[in-house]
Amino acid sequence: MDLRKVRNIGISAHIDSGKTTLSERILFYAGRIHKIEDVRGGGDGATMDHMELEKERGITITSAATTVEWDDHTINLIDTPGHVDFTVEVERSLRVLDGAVLVLCAVGGVQSQSMTVDRQMKRYHVPRLAFINKMDRTGADPNSVVEQVRDKLDADAVLMQIPIGEEENFEGVVDLVTMKALYFDGANGEDVRVEEVPAELAEAAATARAAMLEALSMYSDELMELLLSEEEAPLKLIHELIRTATISQGFTPVFLGSAYKNKAVQPLMDAINRYLPTPLDRTTVASETTNLDNKVELVSDPEKPFVGMAFKIADDEYGQLTFMRVYQGTIAKGEQYFNQRQRTLQSHRADAQ
Repeated sequence: MDLRKVRNIGISAHIDSGKTTLSERILFYAGRIHKIEDVRGGGDGATMDHMELEKERGITITSAATTVEWDDHTINLIDTPGHVDFTVEVERSLRVLDGAVLVLCAVGGVQSQSMTVDRQMKRYHVPRLAFINKMDRTGADPNSVVEQVRDKLDADAVLMQIPIGEEENFEGVVDLVTMKALYFDGANGEDVRVEEVPAELAEAAATARAAMLEALSMYSDELMELLLSEEEAPLKLIHELIRTATISQGFTPVFLGSAYKNKAVQPLMDAINRYLPTPLDRTTVASETTNLDNKVELVSDPEKPFVGMAFKIADDEYGQLTFMRVYQGTIAKGEQYFNQRQRTLQSHRADAQ
């Protein structure tokens, strides 16, 4: 597997910000499911909410993990709980992630659990994108939410898009990098239509793009010189700078959409591939078992000694499943591994996945 095309990401948010609905749309657009289920009390419930209690109450209690393919990339996705009572689930999941999507409500903005999740992301040095969801709701104000992210989360948050239409008239987004208007047609928004920026939004888009480039120039002397000389910045340079600044955790690109209304989820999926880190971009340090003070940097090399972390155990119709993040080496059936926590040797069963 080419690790440059792998993304290990989580989706985190305050409760009722729409992260499980967003996860459902990601699964749908990536072809993992062929029917969209709503997050609601009773019924089938969302695909990622597999527990009966989750389906009954319409909330996420445990972290759910799955894998999707998008644009020749593999995205390992974890949908984490938003309720404060299940913070430990979020904490455990964030430890194994390379990147994350912080979902914010376009009306509620930065809420209490948003700040808790932000602290956890910073504790584990997880780069993130922000997605302002529910842009179709009355009172949606993305500019206010961005200001809250800057003030309350102390993040350099910058809009990568502006909305086309407001509240219930929300139709799509203007991509400030390419300066194209994106609309989402079809029964479930699966057909992305690219158009020129509407004339009535041309001035607002140009102003927002200038602000975005000015923010990015703080991370690049090359871009700063281009702006000072009033030259057009190449798209490739802009994409590279957004990625570099995001991975450094100094920059938080902000995207807009309405997962429930099936609008603007695909550009977020593109951004996950384009801007969030690969396993090769992240540095993971472990302690030697015989000397905890001696730190060892783990390398994504299948030939190195195996090091992994089991971060979730789930019971399903096939029995008990253990979700594990492999940091180094290879895990094989029938071999024994040292359990650092229990200080014992354990076998990887022949029937394990």
